[in-house]
Formats: sequence, structure tokens, C-alpha cells
Amino acid sequence: MKTRRVLSAVLAAAMIAGLAAGCGGDAGSGSSGNGGDQSAKGKVYYLNFKPEADEYWQELAKAYTEETGVEVTVLTAASGEYEKTLKSEMAKTDAPTLFQVNGPVGLASWKDYCYDLSGSEIAGQLTDDSFALMDGDKMAGIAYVIENYGIIYNKALLEKAGYTADDITDFDSFKKVVEDITARKDELGFCAFTSAGMDGSSDWRFKTHLANLPIYYEYKDEGINTTDAIKGTYLDNYRQIWDLYINNATCQPTEISTKTADDATADFVTEEAVFYQNGTWEYNNIADVGDENLGILPIYIGVDGEENQGVCTGTENYWCVNAKASEDDIQATLDFINWCVTSETGVNAMCKEMGFVIPFPSNLESENTLVNEANKYMEEGKTPVTWVFSTMPSEEWKNGVGSALTAYAADQTDANWEKVVSAFVDGWATEAAASK
Repeated sequence: MKTRRVLSAVLAAAMIAGLAAGCGGDAGSGSSGNGGDQSAKGKVYYLNFKPEADEYWQELAKAYTEETGVEVTVLTAASGEYEKTLKSEMAKTDAPTLFQVNGPVGLASWKDYCYDLSGSEIAGQLTDDSFALMDGDKMAGIAYVIENYGIIYNKALLEKAGYTADDITDFDSFKKVVEDITARKDELGFCAFTSAGMDGSSDWRFKTHLANLPIYYEYKDEGINTTDAIKGTYLDNYRQIWDLYINNATCQPTEISTKTADDATADFVTEEAVFYQNGTWEYNNIADVGDENLGILPIYIGVDGEENQGVCTGTENYWCVNAKASEDDIQATLDFINWCVTSETGVNAMCKEMGFVIPFPSNLESENTLVNEANKYMEEGKTPVTWVFSTMPSEEWKNGVGSALTAYAADQTDANWEKVVSAFVDGWATEAAASK
């Protein structure tokens, strides 16, 4: 996913305070990894989370092997299938030596597999302690990319409709623009939103990323960063932004269960829609629209003070080293990830080819226009929306919310919305209790 350097202090403010929960390794302190150390006798097996970066990780693994002689295997899980794939691969004799978790809740199942990275060379490279996932005094994971998401838009189409981003400062002004475009879609030749696909390749945009907003604002009100019992204070706001998406799109609300991520991307690239909720990682897939035409807006849901809100900024990408691997494989893995964030080849691949903002001093300026656009909000003093979706109690909870959203879209009654509320609130309590 494409991103660029942001001041670590600003990024730290956008993270969940402390990120104190996590996984505890059953091994001792991590050995210092020496990127490209020929003495490493082990091998590396990385289970990659990001399908869009697979090609680059395969090339980087090959380059590392050519440089060091150390075997590096990269397997990439399909979109939405990471946890399932991780469980399957960890059960094998040759299990991943490097894997990913998405934050405190995601680590609950894997804490016994997390090697303590305290004292490792890569840990010493972090620009801010908030990018380490801690369990007490143990460093269970390390963030390797910081990202942004919001509502990507086509500047040229928006201007053709008679507007600019300056006309959109909160939910009410956004709704006005969106509904005007819908009213004139035949005349304009395009719709407001891309399809809100709810198949497995796309539903995470709404059951996870969009759902982050009502959770974030409730946490902000309560002064907390996690809970076992969400109240649902802002679910009416969640409803109104969801209504706006599904009723002003390239497809009918009854069709979203069959729409995919590729459908939404195609809607945007072929200029059938102005707005597309997604993140900076989508840049490569939509670059044909032209850098001069790409912008990103905050996701406004109708909360007081949201005119001072920026885009959603954070990470769900933490590297963990398998504590149950052999000492040689652990060392080889530490060497590899340190090389990725310190060597010219590794940093170029991560920052330029994959387009990541990495929380290390080696970070390079990205060529991703969406990142530059997202960073403008922070430069203007807007408050980034923290990624709190890593505190969602389970994948089962997300699936329940997603199913309820899809059913509601097909029949938008108050009774059906109450099922969304139940999936959100009651489902949260049930899943939180089950994880204890």
C-alpha cells in the first residue's frame, strides 16, 4: 500500500494510546539481527498479509537470497483469508517464521508464538515506541507500515459536477454534493459512489474500516481505547453514511452482495463514479486516473466538530517472529526484516515499489499522490482518526455486522437496522466474553 513519510510524533498521536495489550513470547530477548549476515544458517518463511504487495515481496525475497544465500519463502494469503491461512500454516512442520497480527485483539490467539523482539536490531530502528506492540515488558510485534484511508475522489469529475473539495467539510455538505450528483447522474454521465461490494474481497471496507468511525468517536467520548461492551452511541451516524453510500452508487443496494473489490476499482478507474472509500494502498490500482485527479477526503459521519477531522491513520500490520521456530530460523528471520528496513534494496522495495510509509529512519518519500493528499490534513492541523478497529472482538463479530449491513441494504427498514445494531452491540459483548 502506497504511503510516504509523516512525522513520527504526529503518527504516534494517531495510534491507540499505548497499544499495551499484545502477545508474550515464550523465548528470551531477541537476538540482534544483522541484515544480510552470511553467518545465518537458518531460513525464512514469511506469511504475507497484503495480496497487492505479493509480487514485490517475491522479488525482495529473491534479491535477499541472491545477496546472502539465505532461503526466503513468501506465501501470500488471499484477501480476507489471513487468519484461516495462518492457522493452517502454523499447524505444519515447516511453519512460518515471520507472520502478522493486526493489533491487541488479533494477537490473542498467537501470543505463545510471539518471540520477544526486545533488544533486537530492528526494535532499535523504530522511530517511536508506540509502533511496538507490547505485552508488559515484552515486545511482541513491530509495526512495519503506517497507512491512511478515507474517501478517494476524482477531482476532475467533482469539478465537472460543479464542486471542489473545499465544498465538503462535514457530513451535511458531503450529503448535499452526493445527492446533487445522483440527481444529475444521467446528465453528468457518472454516479457519486462506486459499488459498496459486500463479498469477501470488499466487505472489510465497511464492516471494519467504516465501522471504525462510530467506535473511534465512542472511545473518544468515554476516554478509553478498548472495551468489552460497546454502547453503539454513534450507530445512527453509521447508518446515515451507509445509506449515502448504497443509495447513490453505480449499483442498486440489492446488488451489493455480489459486487467485488474489482468492481469498485473498475467503477472508479473508468470514471463511472466520483467517490470510492479505500486507502492509500489502492494507489497502484487507480493510478490511471492521473495523479492530478486524485484526492482523498475524511469520512464524515455527522459528529460535532468533524470539520477538524483528518483521514483515518494508523496500522494493523505488525510483524511477529515465530518463537517456536529453531534458533537458526529465528536469527535468519531477524536478519531478514532488519535488512528490509535498513538496506538500500529493502528500503527501496518497501517505500518505492510497495509504497509503504515505514516507521524507521530509513523511510523514503513516497510517489503516492494519495499519501501526499492525506498528509495535507495533518499539515493543516486536522486530527487524524485513530485506527481502533484492531480492538474489534473477533472476525466473527465483523462477519455478523457485514451480514446485517447487507440485509439492511436490500430492505432499508428500521427493523432491519435494529439487526445491525444488535450485531454491533450484542455481538460485541458475546464475542468479547467468548474470548476471555
